[in-house]
Amino acid sequence: MPVSVINTLSVRCRIRHLASAGLLLGLSGCALFGHNKEQAPPKLASAETLYNNGIDALRTRRYTLAAAEFEVLQQNYPYSGYIANAQLMEGYAYYLKGKYPEAVQQLNRFIGLHPTSADSAYAYYLRALCFYEQIADVQRDQQGTVESMDALEEVITRFPQSKYARDAQLKIDLCRDHLAGKEMLVGRYYQRERNYEAAINRYQRVVQDFQTTNHVPEALERMVEVYLDLGLTDQARKSGIVLGYNYPGSKWYRFAYSNLKRYKLLNKNFPLPGKAVTPQPQSAAAPPPTAAGAGPAPAALNQPMDIKAAPVQPVQTQAVPPAPAGQKPATPSK
Repeated sequence: MPVSVINTLSVRCRIRHLASAGLLLGLSGCALFGHNKEQAPPKLASAETLYNNGIDALRTRRYTLAAAEFEVLQQNYPYSGYIANAQLMEGYAYYLKGKYPEAVQQLNRFIGLHPTSADSAYAYYLRALCFYEQIADVQRDQQGTVESMDALEEVITRFPQSKYARDAQLKIDLCRDHLAGKEMLVGRYYQRERNYEAAINRYQRVVQDFQTTNHVPEALERMVEVYLDLGLTDQARKSGIVLGYNYPGSKWYRFAYSNLKRYKLLNKNFPLPGKAVTPQPQSAAAPPPTAAGAGPAPAALNQPMDIKAAPVQPVQTQAVPPAPAGQKPATPSK
C-alpha cells in the first residue's frame, strides 16, 4: 500500500481518537458543572424548629448555641409568633452564660418592643439580676451596686404584687448592706489615719442612711472610740447609750461598755451588756434614746436566694401560632 495512503489513514485514526476523548471530557465536564448547578443551598430551618432547638440547648446548658438559635430565628423570621419568646430567651441564655452586658442589651430590646407583654415583670427582674451579679467587692467602686438598686427598685415600682418584687426587695436590702460595708471600710481607714472628722461622717452615714443593716452596731461603737480619742465625752456617752438600748447583746456594745467604763463614763442609763432592755410603759417613761436615724435593732436578714436558682418564669406562648398536627412547640420547663 502506498505510504501516502497509510499516512492518511493514521491521521484519520488520530482525529477520531481525539474527537472521542474530547467528547468524553465534555460529557464529564458537563456532568461536573451540572452537579454544582443542581446542588441547592442548605434549607433554613423553620421558626418553630429554631425555637425548639434553642430551648433544647438551654435545657442541656449549651447556652452559646441557644443564643445563636434564637438570634437566627429573629433575623430570618421577624414577623413570626415566636419572635418575642426568642428575644426573651436569648437574654436568658446570655444571663446563664455570664454575658451580662449582652443579656441587658437583649432584655432592653424585649422590653422596648413588648412593653405590655405578660413576661415584662420577668424581663425587668432578669435585667436587674444582671446588674446584681456584677456588684463589685466593697474595696472597689460601688457604682454597680447603685445601678443594681435602681434596677431592682424599678421592678418593685412597676410590679409591686409580683413574686419578683418580693425577691427584689430582699436584694435591695443586701445592696444597702453592701454600701454600708463600703462606708465602714472607708471610715475605719480614716480612723486609723486619725482623720477623725471624716471617720465620724462615714459612721454617722451608716447609722442614718443604712439603719436596717447589720453594720449599725459597729458604727456606733466606732463613734464611741473616736469621740473618746477626741475627748468629747458627752458624745461618746450618748452613742454608747444608743448602742446599749438598741443592741444590748452585740459584741460591739461590750466593747463600748468596756471603753466607757475605763473612762469612768458609765451611769445608770447604761444597760448591762447582754441584758435586754425591758421597755417601760409609754405613760411611765420616755421611749429609749436613739441617735439621729437610729431605730430599733433590725430583724435578721433573710437568706438571699441563690441567684443561679432564681425562679424562671416560662415564656408565654399564647401568641405563637398553633403547631401542625402532631407537633407541639417546646417551652422552658417550670
